[in-house]
Amino acid sequence: MKIYLPQMRCLRFYTAILRINIYRAIANYKKKKLFLLGNFSPMIQRIQTVYLILALVTTGVLPFFFPLWNTDGKPFYFMQSQLYVVLTGLSATMSLLGILSYKKRQHQFVIGRLNIILNLILLGLFVYRSLNLPGGASAPEKGIGMFLPIVSIVWLVLANKAIKKDEDLVKSVDRLR
Repeated sequence: MKIYLPQMRCLRFYTAILRINIYRAIANYKKKKLFLLGNFSPMIQRIQTVYLILALVTTGVLPFFFPLWNTDGKPFYFMQSQLYVVLTGLSATMSLLGILSYKKRQHQFVIGRLNIILNLILLGLFVYRSLNLPGGASAPEKGIGMFLPIVSIVWLVLANKAIKKDEDLVKSVDRLR
């Protein structure tokens, strides 16, 4: 797979956005005197964290490997459009923020909902673009990368259900006191 100059620029832009957001998230948590590595192991025991990690991998790693569609025999990756790069990077960043805000379940739930809406917008853009491709939606030129937002939405919905379940459990225990 050859990476051309415009793809390389988008890739650098995408990784720079992720790096900046990760550094900001770590700085915010260090200000609150949370040491991430020490508190990370209890967080993994919650199933919503696993779902959020899977959503992060789906939106942050897999789009690099799966093309969205093929035009004239050439695969079209998300890196070739800045809009797709920004939206995918924002979705991955929101998944990471959801993972890092494990102590604030309500905040985590809202981030998950916003991430679902963002993935629906991304999926709508992919479908709109695929309908405008030569051959329409029935042409066999569509790549598997087009369906990654659906997989991410499934992981985010499962994570939000688990977060809601935890929140309800905490509220029921508070009622008994």
